[in-house]
Amino acid sequence: MNSRRANPAPIIDTRVIWAIALPAMITNVATALIGVGDMWIVGQLGDAATQGAVDVGAKLFAVLFTVMNFLKTGTTGLVAQAGTRLGQREQAAVLLRGLVVGFAIAIMLLIAKPVLLPLMLKTLGADGDVAIAARTYADIRYWSAPAVMANFAFVGFLVGRRRMREVLVIEIAYNALNVALGLWLALGLDWGIAGIGWSSFIAEFAKLGACAFLVSRSDAADLREASADRAHLSLAALRPFLSVNRDLFLRTVVLMVALAALTRLGAERGPVVLAANGIIYQLFVLSALLLDGFENAAQVLNGERMGAEDREGFIAYVRAILWRGFAVAGLLAILFAVAGRTIIESFAATGAVAHEASAMLPWLIAIPFAGIAGFVFDGVFVGASWTRALLVSMAGAAAGYVVLLWLTWPLGNDGLWLSFVAFLVLRAGLQMAQMPRLLRG
Repeated sequence: MNSRRANPAPIIDTRVIWAIALPAMITNVATALIGVGDMWIVGQLGDAATQGAVDVGAKLFAVLFTVMNFLKTGTTGLVAQAGTRLGQREQAAVLLRGLVVGFAIAIMLLIAKPVLLPLMLKTLGADGDVAIAARTYADIRYWSAPAVMANFAFVGFLVGRRRMREVLVIEIAYNALNVALGLWLALGLDWGIAGIGWSSFIAEFAKLGACAFLVSRSDAADLREASADRAHLSLAALRPFLSVNRDLFLRTVVLMVALAALTRLGAERGPVVLAANGIIYQLFVLSALLLDGFENAAQVLNGERMGAEDREGFIAYVRAILWRGFAVAGLLAILFAVAGRTIIESFAATGAVAHEASAMLPWLIAIPFAGIAGFVFDGVFVGASWTRALLVSMAGAAAGYVVLLWLTWPLGNDGLWLSFVAFLVLRAGLQMAQMPRLLRG
């Protein structure tokens, strides 16, 4: 990467880091809260099996759609690069490729539904009345797959164009509509769990309509020109897009297996440890949702610098985003150190669970520091389309994680969390080790 910057102006505008990161943080937390809203609504139905079914269904779609989130991430990086390299028409072409690939994925998911849906429900342990209710919910929500895939592409495009305020408004409106429809359909019309499924289905397609309206209003001409040129959707044009998204897909699968191992090995130590680890894990997820805002900033800003072949600006943004990320990680660590025990006790069902989770508090305090560099480097690598290197670093960290889990098993639950924290640090270390070579390339 060369530096073509010839003026003495500042290399970077650090204000734009917060302009991207803060809306992304709010969006992430708002999206996470929708699951809480669904659980509250279904709780009013007064049926344990139905509440358990919503939990199973939520986990099913968290797995299914999180794996497909590579479509949003890959689109963001490629759109950011295209903006400084080839202009808005190429950005529109990237969006079209994302929509085509997303539609193809949705078709495959719908074809696989008769086999995939029962298999996933069984894998998640749903049986009896819970399985029946979960199947009702999942059968409805599954058909939103085309809208979900298209929304990944649209949101990735908007983020890549720095249109974070629009993304924030869309996500908050989507979540509010989902909850409002859930209240009306599940409780007001007495549709029960089917109402929760239909609320998600309708809200997803409403979100698609909003995204399509915003993009068509501002980029209609570029989209028409890009779609008129068949070369933009040729196999040669799609190949880089598919390559990036393949690597991101595999990387996400490796990450999810690593997270699943945390739950599975905790379960082997008994229900108290499992419940305690569930609390620590949810607080880790909250930290990740907040710190992920810096990943979004890195995807966009480093993608733009990569497209402009501005090596100095690229490195400067990496440093600036890292410093700000570590500052927020420090605030989270202080919060957990001061109020962690109180937070844990408010979640714990029994005194034994609270005691076990509180014993893991030092690891919870360490997690924001252990994870932030990896989150930022994820964004850097996606923005630069270094997705093969990203996959290699994730696979290497996962291999080290497996070894550590074996070595630290005698340490009990502390060994499990030590291994997980080391996994986060090792992932960032492997990414950092590859950067000099990638920058020279």
